[in-house]
Amino acid sequence: MLNMSKSVYYYSPLPKNDTAIETALQQKAEEHSEEGFWMAYERLRHEGKPWNHKRVYRVYKKLGLSLRRKVKKRLPARVKKPLEVPLAPNGSWSIDFVTDILENKRRFRGLTVIDDYNREALHIEIDFSLPSKRVIWVLNHLINRRGKPQKIRMDNGPEFVAKIASEWSQMQGIIFQYIQPGKPTQNAFIERFNGSYRRGVLNKYIFEDLNQVREQTQTWMEDYNNIRPHNALGKNGTCSLCRIS
Repeated sequence: MLNMSKSVYYYSPLPKNDTAIETALQQKAEEHSEEGFWMAYERLRHEGKPWNHKRVYRVYKKLGLSLRRKVKKRLPARVKKPLEVPLAPNGSWSIDFVTDILENKRRFRGLTVIDDYNREALHIEIDFSLPSKRVIWVLNHLINRRGKPQKIRMDNGPEFVAKIASEWSQMQGIIFQYIQPGKPTQNAFIERFNGSYRRGVLNKYIFEDLNQVREQTQTWMEDYNNIRPHNALGKNGTCSLCRIS
């Protein structure tokens, strides 16, 4: 009467086997708990996994994992002009400091340096004290290894405005571009990088000494530069995009 075949009437869908997705998500939650759901999904796609985001998110919800699923918010009517991106590597670098404490409450600092062109983490120098001479030493080391940038963007910290730093920039022919006081958005590339570094390393572990900080920092930088998808770079890793360019 319904003009329906028996195979359709008696059909019962087979349960989907999500074991592989569960294992992959649990691994991402353990290794990269500081990242959101979408970043974990992009990592899976880069690894060649064929699952679509709806299926992965359904399994993620079923597991109750700690990965955050970021909701894209509408931009305000007036959007600030983004920073100008250089056309090639070494067009401009950005540098800044981050601070944290060891298990014994002793404070240490980190000097972060990135290339604005592809957001590549060039170096993170870790120590209890990082005066101007140490900053110049790090920059000289990077120039010998990678070449000279046209300009370096930074804030007005005492290590950056010191006389030795000014003389060094003039001698090297490198422009020191200082942002306005109280305007961290003018150095947004390095501020965004510092946030990722803090979530991925500083806030994630309790360190007993500086060697542990340096070791974990190096491991994180390798992942950040070569594996981690970057939204601003079309879901590519920084070094892979640099090689293409």
